[in-house]
Order: sequence, then structure tokens, then C-alpha cells
Amino acid sequence: MKVSALLLAAASPLLVSAAIDRSNFLGGLMGQNQVTLQADNKVPGANPLYFCDAPDHNILTIDDVDLAPNPPEAGKKLAITAKGTLHEKVEEGAKVNLQVKYGLITLIRQTADLCEYVKEVDLECPLDKGDLKLYKEVDLPKEIPPGKYSVIADVVSKDDDAITCLQATIVFSR
Repeated sequence: MKVSALLLAAASPLLVSAAIDRSNFLGGLMGQNQVTLQADNKVPGANPLYFCDAPDHNILTIDDVDLAPNPPEAGKKLAITAKGTLHEKVEEGAKVNLQVKYGLITLIRQTADLCEYVKEVDLECPLDKGDLKLYKEVDLPKEIPPGKYSVIADVVSKDDDAITCLQATIVFSR
């Protein structure tokens, strides 16, 4: 079974919160596109993740995502363990639409090539359908400014079909 960066992308709300580009810190105010977290959209496992919408028709079914520590803590190593199933082949052209906010301030709003993510775990596109497992450790910098971060990672195929969409709210304290 391959380790899949799709699950890495699924966990990207946590990974990105650890890698905030301070040069983009004052990216602008965002009043629109507020997403309400609903308990029935909770991602299974010990994590602060929620699906953006009911995941019934997503290409990726996420069975479990566990974080240690949960919630993540600045200055500590974050271990991410995830399991799921990819129901279709994912080809070049798949994208991750990412948004990171600090309170109401948008820090990051970008679209990234999903196939670039998979290179970080020694994979290449296309990604074949089947069962997936991921274990990733990330060192969270102790310099993460304290506050409330909201992250949305919307992952779509080259044809804009929903692979998965995840959101998280993470509070870092001093």
C-alpha cells in the first residue's frame, strides 16, 4: 500500500498552520466565505478536523485521522496518522485550494498543485485508487503567534470533482 499525499493534503489544515509565511501576515480582511462547523461533519479520529460539506460523494473517504498532540502545540512535534480510501485515480492537474486566516485576517489564499504535495512523500501522479495510509511528523515552530487560526483545504481533481474538503480551527496559546 502506498503512503498517500492525498491524506497529507487532507491534513494540510494542520500542516499549513505550522508554516505561516510571516511576509503574508497582513494578507487582508475576509468577511465572506464563513463556514459553519457541524458536529455531523466531524472527521473521525482524535483531531480538530471537519468536512466542509457531507463527504458522501468525495473521491477520498477518510476513515481516521489522529494527531499527537491534539490539539497541536507550538514548539512541539506533531504526529499525523491517517487512513482512507481513494475511489478513483487522481491525475495531474488536481489542486488544493488553501485558505488560512488568523482571526479575520487572511494570511494565505492560494491554489497549489496536488502532485507537488505528493512529491513530498516520494510519490508521483497519477495516484491509483485503493486503500491509503499516512504517517507524517512535522516540527511546529515555537514562534507561531498565539491566536485562533482557521484553515480550509479544498482538494479537487483535474475535472474539479471533490476529492475532499477539510476545515479546522486551531488555537495556539503562549
